[in-house]
Amino acid sequence: MLRELEKILKFLIRMLFIWILLVWLLNLISKRVTSEVEESRKTIKKFLNAKKGELIFTKNTTESINLVANSLGFQKGEIVVSSDREHNSNLLPWQILEKKKGIKRRIVDEKQDHSFDLDDFNEKVKGARLVSVVHTSNLDGYTLPVKDIIKIAHENDALVLLDGAQSTPHKEINLKKLDADFFAFSGHKMLGPTGVGGLYGKKELLEKLEPFIVGGDTVTETTYDKQEFADVPHRFEAGLQHYAGIIGLGEAVKYLMRLGLKNIEKHEIKLQRFIVDNLNNEKIERIGFKGETGIFNFNIRKMSPHNVAMILDETENIMIRSGAHCVHSWFNKYNLQGSARASLYLYNNKEDCEKFIKGVNNIIKLG
Repeated sequence: MLRELEKILKFLIRMLFIWILLVWLLNLISKRVTSEVEESRKTIKKFLNAKKGELIFTKNTTESINLVANSLGFQKGEIVVSSDREHNSNLLPWQILEKKKGIKRRIVDEKQDHSFDLDDFNEKVKGARLVSVVHTSNLDGYTLPVKDIIKIAHENDALVLLDGAQSTPHKEINLKKLDADFFAFSGHKMLGPTGVGGLYGKKELLEKLEPFIVGGDTVTETTYDKQEFADVPHRFEAGLQHYAGIIGLGEAVKYLMRLGLKNIEKHEIKLQRFIVDNLNNEKIERIGFKGETGIFNFNIRKMSPHNVAMILDETENIMIRSGAHCVHSWFNKYNLQGSARASLYLYNNKEDCEKFIKGVNNIIKLG
């Protein structure tokens, strides 16, 4: 009997030791994760030239825009101004607020060359509470004159939210120089993992926002009747976060900073210029803004853009995008079914472009 009790006691002691060891390890890992996440936050803030308390981690640009739309406390009749080339993620939230809360929306029409019309904007920004526009368009790579837009908006007492999904990976961003009030971006666009992005906001503005998604880690104290929210940015980061993704995004940002965003932008423009100079065919129609960007957006006359993309994929192993590129409103405005879009980045080279040109020329011959 004593031997059996001794065995049980030894077993319990071993289990207690293992439990203490596990608790110690989990605590160690937890501290390491917290440290790595905050280190990533510092890295990304440096990348964007943001200050302490100005960066919230989200799932992506879409969630970031929705956070602003649902947290600014819009009232009936307040005005939101956007361009006519917004991604659905910067169109639908305002359409829904228009239906739910009665806000008013104003759309700035583009000029004949598909550039942003500052004269039209000067008129439509009057009395607006928020200007929410794309920084660089995923449609054709056109970068809006955001410095002018922000200056004019602030002169009219309007806040500015920039959709930076397509600009953050491709050009140098200095949010202090831009003076944007909010800036949204996605990690997967900039060599980072999927499911992680961010929202920059001036701290004094973030502190006035009502939390959009609430729960664990957003509060420091609760009773059955009230709560005490955590400081910015943690009050907006509810529940278990995508810690691995956040840490991965920090590493991707370090890599981009080592390469230099100005170098990346120059590289993309050089490749796009090569395509334009060597793909001069009367059957090709450029879609959207025709300046030097990192995107070549086109249609081959009398041919479906989906077929163009499929043939390039199957015959040349070239992947491009076809369709309305989540900018359906713009394509509907011009009665277009869609387009084929080649997007260039730091990993593309001249040989890729030569292969693309050859593939497009072969499709034209087939047509």
